[in-house]
Amino acid sequence: MPLQSSFAKPTLSLEQQLGQKLILDLRYFCQQGSSKQCRTPVTSLPDELAAAITKHNIGGVILFSENTQSIEQTINLNSQLQNAASKSSSKLPLFISIDQEGGRVARLPRDVATSFTGNMSIGATYEKHGTKYATQIATVIAKELNSLGINVNYAPTVDVNMNPDNPVINVRSFGENPALVSKLGAAQVAGYENNGVITSLKHFPGHGDTNVDSHTGLPQVNHSKEEIYQQDLAPFKHIIATQNPGMIMTAHIQYPQLDSSTFVSTKGKSMIKPATMSRTIITDILRGELNYQGVVVTDALDMAGISDFFTPTQAVINTFAAGVDLALMPIEIRTPDDLNALDELMDELIAAVNSNQLNKNEVAQSAARITTLKNKFKLTTKLDPLSSLAKAKNIIGSKAHRKIEAELAVNAITEVKNNNNALPLNLTKGQHVHIIMPDTRKCMAMQQALSATSSITLKYSCSSLQGFDPVKAHNLIKNADIVIAGNATPNQSAVEIGGMDDLKDNPRFALNTAEQPKALASLLDIAASVNKKTIFISLRAPYDIAQFGSKADAVLASYAYNIDTDKNNAVAGPAFTALAKVLLGNVPAHGVLPVTIK
Repeated sequence: MPLQSSFAKPTLSLEQQLGQKLILDLRYFCQQGSSKQCRTPVTSLPDELAAAITKHNIGGVILFSENTQSIEQTINLNSQLQNAASKSSSKLPLFISIDQEGGRVARLPRDVATSFTGNMSIGATYEKHGTKYATQIATVIAKELNSLGINVNYAPTVDVNMNPDNPVINVRSFGENPALVSKLGAAQVAGYENNGVITSLKHFPGHGDTNVDSHTGLPQVNHSKEEIYQQDLAPFKHIIATQNPGMIMTAHIQYPQLDSSTFVSTKGKSMIKPATMSRTIITDILRGELNYQGVVVTDALDMAGISDFFTPTQAVINTFAAGVDLALMPIEIRTPDDLNALDELMDELIAAVNSNQLNKNEVAQSAARITTLKNKFKLTTKLDPLSSLAKAKNIIGSKAHRKIEAELAVNAITEVKNNNNALPLNLTKGQHVHIIMPDTRKCMAMQQALSATSSITLKYSCSSLQGFDPVKAHNLIKNADIVIAGNATPNQSAVEIGGMDDLKDNPRFALNTAEQPKALASLLDIAASVNKKTIFISLRAPYDIAQFGSKADAVLASYAYNIDTDKNNAVAGPAFTALAKVLLGNVPAHGVLPVTIK
């Protein structure tokens, strides 16, 4: 991507400094109607939003999947965004940011960009391959993002996943060992930043031992101070010392052993401060003890862990007072009327500085950190859509990148159990393979991967746990030669399911997510009672092996079930292709569990 020479550090006015400290979400925008009902994706920049970026010297934006529907559209949008920034009085380029962790969290279309099988699959390859895949995957994602004009990735996740019931991190973590997480996280920071994409380590001081999702509530970590330093903080400390990442993202989590000071919420309740708003955690520990001098960004301020307890203005002021540099998604902008709220926020932030609620010198120092980072990475407002498009089409989802994606997927597959040489499957022509999956798309992906990998013709049938017909499933199992069952925990979010057709096809058999594990257990019991060879596959967090592993002859973990191709009844994803190769004995399972199964 064409770069201009580094811009000189300008002397910014207070208004310019505060504008630089905001990262706006432009997910949806509607010319009319209410904010709550607006679901029109921003795929091209509306004049009103462009004017707001220019007027307020906004520091950055975050893109979601709604904003990144094709290569050409994304490049054009990013060009429009930087053009709006070029017209601001500061002329500073935007941070254009995204959550493209790989695996479970990927905002670029999976059939276009290389999404990989995620961090825990990287963790599973460490014993045999060291940091090779951490580096390669960060390099690939950085090159793909950079070609689109995206310059910040909210990755890597360096939370140490110590809690099997963690609903939000689980396979987004490299594993439960702080040393392993430290090494793989450091390798990823180098891979991204050596290829022009700023990283944001997350979620400081650690989201690995929570059983509440901070999108929906306010978690608390009750580790002792010693545990926090040995486990939660260890990867951050190591990576700050060795790689000095461009950004670090805060967690909306209470850490009473680090800071037990309280605030009174909008509902009048006294509560412990979350890390995002704790001066002790952000300024004293992160900046003082760990000597991090880079840019600190909040996790999204619209998450319930913050928005349930603070007004948007209170949230931003409290985070800035704690020492945070960037407020991510401070207010919801969905209609032209909402832009008045942005004007008001700016006025209130200026008033907070003038009344000494925010320290003027600290705001200036914060803005200087932001401009220094933009300067270091040679960010530019000059994006040439035509030359960028040609380059991006050669880079994004290229054969070389897909090859690395496939290699990671297959090298991560972990054989946890193999009784009586159940694996590899020794199948003969015409045998009946019954597949049990969370939904029909995953059944199809597994079946098509086996068909593409096997040299013989087999008969297949499927039971979907989402559209579960018990009588039919029992009969199919009894008539099968082999049963392959997959499970994905924690529960999938609505956006991940992709199998809503199950419910439409057979509403009377629709199972809610709480009932699906019971249905799976009953089917595995039936397979055992009629002596069917049974393979259980943990498709996401491998902790479910504790519940289902004893009911199968062999157990595999794949850490992912992404479907990248889903059209014309062709359904495929790298994890399913890798599983088929291991199931049929084409390749051995070399992965090693990066977490403990109790």
